[in-house]
Amino acid sequence: MIVGFPPGGAADLLARPVAQKLSAALGQQVVIENRAGAGGMIGTRDAAKAAPDGYTIVMLLTGISLGANTGYDVNKDFAPIGLVASTPIIVVSNPAVPAASLTDVIALAKKEPGKLSSGTPPAPTINYFAAVLFNLMAGVDITVVTYKGTGPLTNDLLGNHVPLGFNTIPASVSNIQAGQLRGIAVAGVTRSAALPNVPTAAESGLPGFEAVQYYGLAAPAGTPRAIVERLNKELRGVLSSDDMKKRLVAEGSDPVPGTPEDYAANIAHEEGKWAALVKKLGLKIE
Repeated sequence: MIVGFPPGGAADLLARPVAQKLSAALGQQVVIENRAGAGGMIGTRDAAKAAPDGYTIVMLLTGISLGANTGYDVNKDFAPIGLVASTPIIVVSNPAVPAASLTDVIALAKKEPGKLSSGTPPAPTINYFAAVLFNLMAGVDITVVTYKGTGPLTNDLLGNHVPLGFNTIPASVSNIQAGQLRGIAVAGVTRSAALPNVPTAAESGLPGFEAVQYYGLAAPAGTPRAIVERLNKELRGVLSSDDMKKRLVAEGSDPVPGTPEDYAANIAHEEGKWAALVKKLGLKIE
């Protein structure tokens, strides 16, 4: 299972328990390979070129089609297996930052334009688009600093090397619960069950600021349908187990079991939605 981000990030934290459970269900070990770089595009490109025999699968993330010169077409070069989980982006800060709410962050950014910075994985991740969208919707100039993944970003947030972050909940939840990071706002329709005290962006005065990350598994295009269906069956079984559901919810994700067709529709919808936004905003993704 190829994961296009470093160990310790949200994609990796989600992939490992799923791979462990799939190993038991399939009767053979599913090994995680972290092939990080270019916002997940390097690992995704490798997966697209792999033999379509069912022995290489990849964790895909929303936005993976939006980079420049990706080397693959997410709608044509993959056979969707199934959605795994979803999680909203969360705005987090080091506790030393004098901002306890989204209103405070906006006020601080407007007080000294360009001096405040926020960390995020690079384009084409939804984290990155959320950071850019936040600047536009809030009317602020916060410098966006990119990291290889949410793991390195979280480490720099903890060290206060970057004051703000547009992170994922799984990469942040334990540090927020321990008081080592501050949860500012969740970019979802509702609050996270794992962090019930962190308000949504709408509750914090920025309605319409929503960014949800979807994770799913796919195989290279041309993988036999029987193999895709077997992998989907076992994945749905994994996600439907009580222990996995409890684990994912506790870590800030919502399990989303479904069919390969469900995931194909999700890819088309989400990639299309963000592509339209990128075009509307005139964003250039290198």
